[in-house]
Amino acid sequence: MAHVVTAPCNDCKYTDCCVVCPVECFYQDEKMLYIDPADCIDCEACVPECPVEAIYAEANTPSQWQSYIQLNADKSAALKNSGGHITEKQDPLEGPDCKKK
Repeated sequence: MAHVVTAPCNDCKYTDCCVVCPVECFYQDEKMLYIDPADCIDCEACVPECPVEAIYAEANTPSQWQSYIQLNADKSAALKNSGGHITEKQDPLEGPDCKKK
């Protein structure tokens, strides 16, 4: 089972989670982060690092964000070939819809 980045990360991208990932399974586009479910080892290291509480274990993903399970798989696969891999902390993206806790 993998972890999933969900809606709170959209337009509110913090990269603290990427730094602690032991298998470097995070990818990004201009709006948010994604976890590659094929590489995620379900260690949960990223969960407490997310200041917007956007990361869930796949089995615990809230019902309103179930579509993000497939979105993470699709986006991470596409971004693997286009340079979207992220392993280091970057300046946060705090767009108009950002709701940092």
